[in-house]
Amino acid sequence: MKTFAYCRVSSTGQDTTMQVDAITQHYPEAIIFEEKLSGTNADRPKLQTILKVITEGEKLVVWKLDRLARNMADLLEIVSLLDEKGAALEILDQKIDTSTASGKAFLQMLGVFAEFETNLRKERQAAGIEKAKAAGKYKGRKRQFEREAVLEFVQQGNSISKTADKFGCSVSTVKRIKRQAKQ
Repeated sequence: MKTFAYCRVSSTGQDTTMQVDAITQHYPEAIIFEEKLSGTNADRPKLQTILKVITEGEKLVVWKLDRLARNMADLLEIVSLLDEKGAALEILDQKIDTSTASGKAFLQMLGVFAEFETNLRKERQAAGIEKAKAAGKYKGRKRQFEREAVLEFVQQGNSISKTADKFGCSVSTVKRIKRQAKQ
């Protein structure tokens, strides 16, 4: 069984020594992958390599959760991929190990709370938009084209896809405008 260690720092002025030391203390035989990239950048080649080569029964170990993912969606995607491959994730600092039932349950609870937080943020945003609309301060984005121009172009015998291309909108938008005009 192989153990892969992922160690990441955000800038070139930092180094991964502390992370490597903490992981090798628990897993001296770990295969170390070090990266100097922002955690918000989803395109992390070393992490992608680990996720590509890791197989059933193997483990990905990180020192802290924020070294692996900066948001819950990315974390859950990584955990899901590892789970599909039969591999586990261990986060040393938080003592989370998805090879155990309690570790899996804890990560799932984190996922539920992350989704809850996202939904609350969306509700607050919608409420703020409604309040701004009521005060006349929010008008939404400006139309990219006039509906009448789209309708006229279609009525001149042009295809729906040609109309969509000309006005920079989707085929479904053209169909909707056409349908609404018939009503």
